Amino acid sequence: MEDVFTPGNIIVFVIVSIGLVVGVRRALAGLMRGQSCCSDGATARRHRGPAAADVDESRYPFEVELSIAGMSCQGCAATVADALNSVPGTWATVDLATKTAHIHSKEPIDISAYEAAVRDAGYRVLRP
Repeated sequence: MEDVFTPGNIIVFVIVSIGLVVGVRRALAGLMRGQSCCSDGATARRHRGPAAADVDESRYPFEVELSIAGMSCQGCAATVADALNSVPGTWATVDLATKTAHIHSKEPIDISAYEAAVRDAGYRVLRP
């Protein structure tokens, strides 16, 4: 009977094992897409609310800027913008460099509604 523990079989076993480990890690990463891209382990719910259809500033008489904590990449900024834009009558843009959300609203500003949207997305509004 032939010995199955030849150097060639061991090398094949190691290569297949490495492939399995990489595949399992990628599969788990795909399942964990609800987590933010940040390494702090914070969970972010990805909002894909509608982008503001109306981007004519003259139709938005109310404005506010909010400082947002927890954003570290453009994906984070997009998530926050989507969350804010899900508030009716809102057109929001987010600047990652300054970690600021600029919000235009057709209705009087309701800071608590914007804070809730940001919080639900997994981030925080910093109070001055």
